Amino acid sequence: MLGLIIFGILLISGAYKLLRARKADGGAGRRRWASRADGLAAVALGFAPAERLDTDNGSPLLPADTAALAAVRAGDWQAGAAWADAAGQNWDERIRRVRELAEPAAEDDAWLLAWRAARPQDPTAAAVHADASVLVAWNVRGSLSAKNTTQEQFRNFHRLIAASQEAMHEAQRLADPADPVPYMLEQPVAMALGYSHERYGQLWAQIVERDPKVLAAHTGALQYWCRKWRGSHEEAEAFARRSAAGAPGELLSLLPLYAYLEYEMSESELDPSVYYKRPEIVAATDAALADVAAADPADRRVTRVRHMLAWNLYWQDRYTEAVEQFRAVDGHIGATPWTYAADAKARYVQARDFSVRRAVTQK
Repeated sequence: MLGLIIFGILLISGAYKLLRARKADGGAGRRRWASRADGLAAVALGFAPAERLDTDNGSPLLPADTAALAAVRAGDWQAGAAWADAAGQNWDERIRRVRELAEPAAEDDAWLLAWRAARPQDPTAAAVHADASVLVAWNVRGSLSAKNTTQEQFRNFHRLIAASQEAMHEAQRLADPADPVPYMLEQPVAMALGYSHERYGQLWAQIVERDPKVLAAHTGALQYWCRKWRGSHEEAEAFARRSAAGAPGELLSLLPLYAYLEYEMSESELDPSVYYKRPEIVAATDAALADVAAADPADRRVTRVRHMLAWNLYWQDRYTEAVEQFRAVDGHIGATPWTYAADAKARYVQARDFSVRRAVTQK
């Protein structure tokens, strides 16, 4: 769901319109092209055909996820509550489940209202309500560009986003004192409303006081510090480097990769086949590779890093290594960097098929 919110913020800021115009070819088509033969070679080696790629999810949903979400849509809030609470103090997993529940709640909240009525002090229900309220605001605003959005839509959007802050504060009040998730849920609101650096710093302090190593919190903060929001390239890269250095082995090595991508996407004159070979980017790629190799394969966060590694290794001409990452994520591509293009599928297939063919010919 965060992806939908970020997409909406990009629209309202005009940033997505810029990316669409510059990356109409899927992003990866600049200065190198995959042929039809490349695509056939990839499929012959077991990679998914383009038409079978899932652009909504970055990794497969587990059977427990599918069962819980189906039960919730059928009105069984107890199943949703149990599923979310089963994440325990794995905060990255807890926020993922809260956000998965918020999406159907934004469409039909009857089950959530029943949950809140039965358990008015339930912190999980309050968190789902808070996150759903943000998505409702974006639904009211719509997905059109600013010039095609009415003033009434804008007024209602700002009214609902402001009201969502009250829901956030209630969720924060009800939460376990150790739980950073309700504060993390406020991060997209901070971008939408343009929190000052001081105000965002206060929010960030609440998060890291509870847990300084949550990947989802750091990737959310990186967005805030990007130039397209409230920061600059220098601030974003500095934040990313501090995050990665401060928590070795926690997959925060993903942060510099995101920061470098943000810079590349915003600079139309950059040649990515040169840019991604900069020594500092190669070093950051190697650090992320080491983190992934040492991580628990069952850790869902690893997939997020693999998607970015595939992209970087592709541009660094490290095709055999890139193919290892593509094989690990293939089939589910609803993740950065593919979703940063107007056509995520085209961007992914271009990079994957080109890498596969070159890896085969290099052997």
